[in-house]
Amino acid sequence: MAEPGQTAANARKAVQDPSTAAYIGEWDSRASAISIPILNAAGILQISPGSTYVGLTRLEGADKGEPDKYYPSGARTFGRVIPGDHLQAAAQLEWQSEMGCKRVYLVHDDIYGAGLTKLVGAGAAKQKIEVVGDGQVSPTGDARKLADSVAQTNADCLFFGGAASDGAANLFREAHAALPRMKVFGSAGLADPAFVRRLGPAVQALTFLTQPVLPPSLYPTSGQAFYRDYRKAFGAAPDPYAIYGYEAVEAALQAVKNAGDRADNDQAVIDGFFQIKNRDSVLGSYSIDDKGDTTLADYGGYAVRDGRLVFRKRLTASV
Repeated sequence: MAEPGQTAANARKAVQDPSTAAYIGEWDSRASAISIPILNAAGILQISPGSTYVGLTRLEGADKGEPDKYYPSGARTFGRVIPGDHLQAAAQLEWQSEMGCKRVYLVHDDIYGAGLTKLVGAGAAKQKIEVVGDGQVSPTGDARKLADSVAQTNADCLFFGGAASDGAANLFREAHAALPRMKVFGSAGLADPAFVRRLGPAVQALTFLTQPVLPPSLYPTSGQAFYRDYRKAFGAAPDPYAIYGYEAVEAALQAVKNAGDRADNDQAVIDGFFQIKNRDSVLGSYSIDDKGDTTLADYGGYAVRDGRLVFRKRLTASV
């Protein structure tokens, strides 16, 4: 993510530019937590292609004061085209259930991982999964003590919500050493080949991740065309999340179009975004709800083999 000062400066620059119609960003939820209040106070539409943290839009799984503290104007101006963590939690639980989890230990890093982990814990009983413990690991810390706590519960699965850090890698390795048959599940923040390679083959074989990226063949015709056109233009495959960046821009243009002859009015553009219904896009058909969330609900379930993420199935979350 960008430095907090730079993120704030970028948002203020957009506010000070009278030609700003919409702000695309941020990618990271931590950055969005900084820029949303700035843009909201100025009444500028903000669309994120990557910020999934629940507390930015919803009460469930949120920290104290969220989401209201991000909206000083009292009105919603932020939305996202990527499925939020309330849907990732549901996809995780479906994935865990299908993989035979009965006793899960929950771990997170900061408040952003805590929101997702809270939702996984809250929904576990529906999938007949017992939560046998929870803990927190620091991004750089030694996870042995926490792994010992996991081992004492005899959990058959561990879930980690958070970023790909040294602490997460340490936890996965230490927990595997303590419980060699335990499956380890992780959120989209861990879906990084550089991270999973650090786990070693034995841990990789029992690692299962969710992320909102699907193979190109599972997107509609327009989405498949996006991948072909990108490769033709740039000579390489796009970043897996590039399709969300593309759609964020397209959604902003749709908001302007919906505003019609009032497209020069910031509030009309905001309203135009929240009026998006059954939009056919590169990601599939979706609407925007009153919180600013997309109705898209697909996550991919991934295994890890030889340091690579291997797609296993589409998980269509239901909440």
